[in-house]
Amino acid sequence: MILSKLYTDKGSFFEPIFFKDGLNVIYGEIRLPENRDKDTHNLGKSTLGRVIDFSLLSKKDPRSFLFKHEKIFSGFTFFIEIKLKKGSYLTVKRSVAQASKVSFKKHNNHYQDFSFLGDEGWDHINVPFDRAKDLLDSLLNLSYIKPWTFRNALGYLIRSQDDYNDVFKLRKFGSRDAHWKPYLAHILGFNAELISEHYKKEEELSKKEVDESTIRKELGGSVEDISKIEGILLIKQKDADKKQNLLDAFDFREQDKETTKNLVDGIDERIAELNKKRYSLKQERKKILKSLEEDKINFRTSDAEKIFEDVGILFPNQLKKDFDQLISFNKAITEERISYLLIEKDELESEIVQINSELNRLGQQRSESLSFLSDTEIFNKYKALSNQLIILRTDIETLERQKKQVHRLQELRGEIRKLSEKCSQLQSQIEENTEEQNSDKDSIFSQIRFHFSEIVDDVINRKALLSASPNSKGHLQFKAEILDESGNATSADMGHTYRKLLCIAFDLAVLRAHLNDTFPRFVFHDGIFESLDSRKKENLLSVARQYSDMGVQSIITVIDSDLPKREEEDLPVFDESEIILQLHDENESGRLFKMKAW
Repeated sequence: MILSKLYTDKGSFFEPIFFKDGLNVIYGEIRLPENRDKDTHNLGKSTLGRVIDFSLLSKKDPRSFLFKHEKIFSGFTFFIEIKLKKGSYLTVKRSVAQASKVSFKKHNNHYQDFSFLGDEGWDHINVPFDRAKDLLDSLLNLSYIKPWTFRNALGYLIRSQDDYNDVFKLRKFGSRDAHWKPYLAHILGFNAELISEHYKKEEELSKKEVDESTIRKELGGSVEDISKIEGILLIKQKDADKKQNLLDAFDFREQDKETTKNLVDGIDERIAELNKKRYSLKQERKKILKSLEEDKINFRTSDAEKIFEDVGILFPNQLKKDFDQLISFNKAITEERISYLLIEKDELESEIVQINSELNRLGQQRSESLSFLSDTEIFNKYKALSNQLIILRTDIETLERQKKQVHRLQELRGEIRKLSEKCSQLQSQIEENTEEQNSDKDSIFSQIRFHFSEIVDDVINRKALLSASPNSKGHLQFKAEILDESGNATSADMGHTYRKLLCIAFDLAVLRAHLNDTFPRFVFHDGIFESLDSRKKENLLSVARQYSDMGVQSIITVIDSDLPKREEEDLPVFDESEIILQLHDENESGRLFKMKAW
């Protein structure tokens, strides 16, 4: 699969682009001095990659310039001609206005113009978008990348400026590794089935764990033993059946007997016990109150002294002092005893209040039971028994639901154990497969990592390392690093310039390793020379030509200010045959779309 031609039904606004085997240069020339220091020039060289992607059935994206400025581009229909493996050609037709409808036509000659071809001339006309992707996948027949589709491959074949930030994880992939790592592992020669299955089982495990947590919360955080639930359920079902039989027979004799037994043996006995206990407590309280009254000290030393004076007897000071000390001592003892008596009194009164509350409740229950026994209206008895049955049925339903939840919880825990074991098995298999591919010098991965290092070495005279290893969870981690002279990884790859070089080297290395497979053979690199110094640009151009000679269709965009400087200024960097599209900033005719900038 390589590109052959890109054109529209509006040739005056978008001239046809004829691609060739080998190196294809989109050359931008800055002719106006005031534009030389600008970062962007609106020529359209970067836009070309997005047009190719749209023509090869990318999803409709409102952020794309085609739909963001739909009033300008709604009248455009794009045609892309693709060269298939056996030398035949396929043209894909897609309009902006009806982006969800796609038409196809196979033919034997290249550089055709089907912009005016009627519906009857197409092999498949206005195919719905999802089916169109399947059909195009079938027509391209890229069997090596199965079960993935051609759209998975295009991520690494059309590199925009936004796609040079990471060698492996492209911006369009989103956040989930499961969406891109299995495909990447596959084209690098690893067992992608193991990796896909591992992500799948991990997702299943995560969902089961969420379900298990939800059920535990619904059960209130404590999981009852299933045997205990079954036992309580059996008792309540038997009781419910018994009451139902009574209702069905409209016979309340048994119910009357049960109520009377409960009244005599239960309620009355309990009331008698509580009354006896309340009496005892009240007697204790009475004794405490009496003791509190008796503990008051009525003797006053001043009164005794006055009596002595009245009878004419001297009241000695020492005797007065002794009486005062005695009174103080007794007062201290009395106050401590009073504090204990008061505490005991409060406790007794609190217990009496509780007993009174319990006696009131039992009295109400006794009254209701006597009312049931004395009720001559059978309907009221029927109603009372029905209410009891409703409560029982509600309890039974709750227990049944709880039983199902506990059963489901047990099942989930079994499934979680099995999935955990399966994940561990898959992790071990992934580790074994990774070790095998790393150690096999003839493996696809070994070939790609060798070509990758060779390209980087040819461009910047430094070795580079492509590595893949599983982390603690069994997920493959891919790294691309530049090595120093001692063979140790450096931070050089962290700069944007070298990261871009690593991306380009990776793309070319993968294509070279799969030249003999049913695999795409083109790659689009936007701004390939930006930020490199002149000598490295020459080296990279040499690599691009070398790979083009091998059979890789390399489409690159460059701007004249980024070209390598040559000692002989008159010697052109590119052959005229390599430049397939020349753009400039002098007027609208120099842009990709011959119109005002949008």
